[in-house]
This record gives sequence, structure tokens and C-alpha cells, in this order.
Amino acid sequence: MEVMLSVEGLEKSFKHKKVLQQITFDVHKGEIMAILGPNGAGKSTTIRNIMGILYPDEGSIIFHHATGKEIPRHKIGYLPEERGLYKNVKVMDILLYLADLKDYPLKKARERAMAYLRKFDLEGKENVSVEELSKGMGQKVQFISSILHEPELLILDEPFSGLDPVSQDLFKEEIKNLAKSGTAILLSSHQMNLVEEMCDRLFMIQHGQKVIYGTLDDVKKQYANFKCTIRGRNERTVLEQLPGVERVEEREGLSILFLLKDVNPAAWLRNLPAELDIHELSIDRISLHEIFVDIAADKHLLTEGGQAHA
Repeated sequence: MEVMLSVEGLEKSFKHKKVLQQITFDVHKGEIMAILGPNGAGKSTTIRNIMGILYPDEGSIIFHHATGKEIPRHKIGYLPEERGLYKNVKVMDILLYLADLKDYPLKKARERAMAYLRKFDLEGKENVSVEELSKGMGQKVQFISSILHEPELLILDEPFSGLDPVSQDLFKEEIKNLAKSGTAILLSSHQMNLVEEMCDRLFMIQHGQKVIYGTLDDVKKQYANFKCTIRGRNERTVLEQLPGVERVEEREGLSILFLLKDVNPAAWLRNLPAELDIHELSIDRISLHEIFVDIAADKHLLTEGGQAHA
């Protein structure tokens, strides 16, 4: 698969504090790649280096076989986490202005803008000033501005912020369509359920360093043991003594049994004691949300290849 963006050995310090250490990853054409991490981990610094807002102390960023100031920024779309639209400017004016900054034909930009405004339920808002829009509407306009010029690389920082579930679905559909058309997408979000649903690969940063990098399937196999959720009245000590159980957590009337790495779920279920009180039972892999929380909070409860991850 063609590499659209290559980040190699990125390092960055502020006032003698190193905030990025040997950050290396690729984003391929037509894929949705997640960049994850808790607040302060280095995600925004990485994105700002890619966008040329900052420049790394060490390492390189290569896009279109160019690096540094030679990178063709007009081929990149960027949706920042912070709202960045001029509040007293009309929606269509700001969209056309930003498209013009990307050297995109204005006639085509106007046609695409009108189509996107219709698609995102903003028809009739083209002559409304940005400050008159709701938070969700403003996010839609900012998203349109990031894709209007048909970028080859699209960077989305918390794109679902302020959106209701219907609008989230519209964004998800459009992001997936863009990837299918060949756009390389780098997505940062704290909503792990959406990341798990949408992304092909992920890169997670903790304390400015890589902790996870690979496809979602690879990460699940590497970190995500199976867990069994039981609704019923059972003593925790009894559950903890079951073979193959690593630990037990209790949440809102549920007992969650985290299984050891090499447990075969089907065989394990067959050997459950008949005297257990089971009203409901489900078994699945640990979610990406649980992996994220474990790493971000430095709990070290999950295992990597049988050993606690570092």
C-alpha cells in the first residue's frame, strides 16, 4: 500500500523537556489511521509538526517526497480541535476564502461547498455568519473547510466534538467515503468506540513515546485478552478462584472476569461450575477503551505476549 505520510524519528523539546521521543509511523493512501494518547502525551505536538506549525528538533516528516518547508501544504486538509473560523464572516465566504488559500478553483469550491452544506443539513446557512451557528453547526462548517479542496492527506483532531449522534454518523460516513476514494486520514480522538469502529491502524503515544502501533486486529491479539461478563449473585472470591481467571472487577451488578492470555474461551465456558448464578453471560475481547485506559493510567493490568506492558 502506498505510503502518503512518513514520520521518522521525530523528537521535540520545550524548555529542556523532551515531549516527543523517536516518534515513527506511516499513513497509507486510503486508510484511516488513529493517533491516540491521553492529554499531554504528545499528539497535538506531533500533528503541529506535520502541519508545519512547529518544526522538529530531530527526525523528518515526508509527504509527496518532500520534507520541511517544501511539503505541499495545499494538498493537506486539517481540522483542528480548537474552533478556528472567523466568527463575523459568512459561512460561504469563509469556505471560499480557505479554499482559495489552498489554490483550489473558486467555482468548483462553491459547487462543492453547496453540495456539502446540503449533505450536512446546512442548506440556507451559506449567508449566515459563523457566530450565529450552534457548536455542532460550526463543527460541520469547519469539517467542510478541511475537505473542500480535495486533500490527499486529511488530519482530523477530535472531529466528533460537539456533534449529536445523527451528525456523528454523517461524519463517519463521509470520513469512510474519503478513505475509499484514496484519501489518507490521520484521526485523533478520545472516543475509543468510534476509533475501534472506523480505523484500520492505530498509533498510541504515552509520555511522548510510542506504546502501540499496528492494525486494530494486531493490537487486540497483542493486548486484549478475553473477558467474561456475568450478571448474577456470585461471591467475588469464588469467581477469582476459577481456573484461567486473572482478576475480577465488579461494576453495577456485573462481575467481569478477565481471563489469562492463553485461555480458550469455548473450553473455559464448558468448564464453568453448574452452581454459578448466571442470569446473563457474554464473552468478548477487551475493548480498545479498556486498553487505552490501562495504558494511559499506567495501571499495567493488561499483558503483552504474556507480560505486563511497559
